[in-house]
Amino acid sequence: MVFKLLLENMQADEIKRMIEAGIPGCEARVSGDGTHFEADVVSAAFGGKSLLEKHRMVYATLGDGMRGGAIHALSIRPYTPEEWARRGIR
Repeated sequence: MVFKLLLENMQADEIKRMIEAGIPGCEARVSGDGTHFEADVVSAAFGGKSLLEKHRMVYATLGDGMRGGAIHALSIRPYTPEEWARRGIR
């Protein structure tokens, strides 16, 4: 019950922590309004993976947050460290 209440009040920093815990060594930048979120996720684990595989990896870290509706919409932009460096964003 406590977990459900936490999910109903999901915040960007909680999503960031969940993604970073679920994909070791990644860096996530998450913003949003409480139900709609955007995430830039950088991880070497994305190397050689299709865009769909990368998205599935991120969604898997969120578990009940996605299935239970606490996160209504999540836009994911996954990058390898090399792709991120080419974008010139710090």
